[in-house]
Amino acid sequence: MALVEVQVPDIGDFDEVTVIELMVKVGDTVKAEQSLITVESDKASMEIPSSTAGVVKEMRVALGDKVKQGSIVLVVEAVGAVAATTVAPAAAVAASAPVAVVPVAAVAAAPAASGPVQVHVPDIGDFKDVVVIEVMVKPGDTIKAEQSLITVESDKAAMEIPSSAAGVLKELKVKVGDTVNIGDLLAILEGTVVAAAPAVAAAPAAAVAVSSAPVVAATPVAAIAAVAAPAHAPGGIAVGLPHASPSVRKFARELGVPLDEVKGNGPKGRITQDDVQTFTKSVMTGAAQTKAQAAKAPAASGGDGAALGLIPWPKVDFAKFGPIERKEMGRIKKISGANLLRNAIMIPAVTNHDDADITDLEAFRVSTNKENEKSGVKVTMLAFLIKACVAALKKYPEFNSSLDGDAIVYKNYWHIGFAADTPNGLMVPVIRDCDKKGVLQISQEMGELAKKARDGKLGPAEMTGATFTISSLGGIGGKYFTPIINAPEVAILGVCKSTMEPVWDGKQFVPRLMLPLSLTWDHRVIDGAAAARFNAFLGQILSDFRRVLL
Repeated sequence: MALVEVQVPDIGDFDEVTVIELMVKVGDTVKAEQSLITVESDKASMEIPSSTAGVVKEMRVALGDKVKQGSIVLVVEAVGAVAATTVAPAAAVAASAPVAVVPVAAVAAAPAASGPVQVHVPDIGDFKDVVVIEVMVKPGDTIKAEQSLITVESDKAAMEIPSSAAGVLKELKVKVGDTVNIGDLLAILEGTVVAAAPAVAAAPAAAVAVSSAPVVAATPVAAIAAVAAPAHAPGGIAVGLPHASPSVRKFARELGVPLDEVKGNGPKGRITQDDVQTFTKSVMTGAAQTKAQAAKAPAASGGDGAALGLIPWPKVDFAKFGPIERKEMGRIKKISGANLLRNAIMIPAVTNHDDADITDLEAFRVSTNKENEKSGVKVTMLAFLIKACVAALKKYPEFNSSLDGDAIVYKNYWHIGFAADTPNGLMVPVIRDCDKKGVLQISQEMGELAKKARDGKLGPAEMTGATFTISSLGGIGGKYFTPIINAPEVAILGVCKSTMEPVWDGKQFVPRLMLPLSLTWDHRVIDGAAAARFNAFLGQILSDFRRVLL
């Protein structure tokens, strides 16, 4: 194993560039052409690849350092003997062959012309099938020579392709998502045009070296100097692409993440791969919304209701009437508010109220907890209620369904959601396959999910897929309420505090523990008779839990 110093290759017409991102660390195994660092000048942002494969033994640069061609980036313990020539700069290889130097000024001269002019992709270095990620002009635009037309991107670099002539753009031959190569037709210009100097991607000085002998490049082209994407200007007006490396932009595209909505936490506000992953988790857990999601959601209480044909929301200066304190709503409340408003408006909901006698069930729950005191699992009434609801859902399957256009989808699984009150707002964890679990297991899972909800650690999978939801106010109080259905479900059960009440048994009034039930249902799927039967059946199970076994 040989130790190899990996150097900065020829990066074109740049003297010194700043290291703004370290993509590897000591101990990492790197592949040949894997990106090691990201550097930035006032004109371009580029990733510097490794010239050899091996294990990183020493980092020779840090964030903020200035590097140039030949600077040592790191030391690699190379695999095998492949690294013998890996750090040879391109200039050193070229020097071994006869070279003719042609002044750029001689190449640049081009006569004026009139009529249609075709603009092709210039020499963009060692890149093939680069993807068009941005179109910067449109037909009818007046184009200047060297004005950028499109932005293309490979795995290692993003670059702008300039126009080789001036004129009026009559036809654009590419669109976002197309792949292009050197020589491909980009656009057709018309008018009196003056051809620009042919774009030479990596000309470092005022001359272009032309070798008469074949040259084998020791490293891939790291960047395109003259046509590279503009660097980020901290504090300036955001223009064009987000401030992120090509590999991060590619990663964001694969996940479908709108990169311009991601906050960068890297140097100078640069967006890193960790930033993209954090944003994705926030959207999946409901803690954040993309602009596209927000645009599709109906206006919340502070909206003007114009989309619904309503009169504007009243604008009031509350401070005129007395002291006020203004607090912004949390993210969860904002997101859930939009969903609740949509569900309340779009679902024709009806609520049935009833009472269930849980006297015997409560006595059984108390005795069960005493018997299992050492297990640490506390059985709640909600756990019994979940099992009772599963039995009712199996008997009346329309309550375990969803609307899909003009069809009703009946689900052969029973995942029950339960509303959990947290410091950040209401969240609904989901217990899966409740038909296959006993009351003790449900109680344990419910306790674990409720704790994760309070700690803000619920994952997306733990809040999706419910077929029916229970919203319990527990021991807080109240008698009945109207819960809002959690679309795409078609029903939800609201439960309030149980109270001792006198109940007529046919001969006398006896004290019984009664549990208030409020069943809200979607009238498009369920009718009143079915809802009344569901509530009655649920009450029978709760009064005699042995019916669950039937």
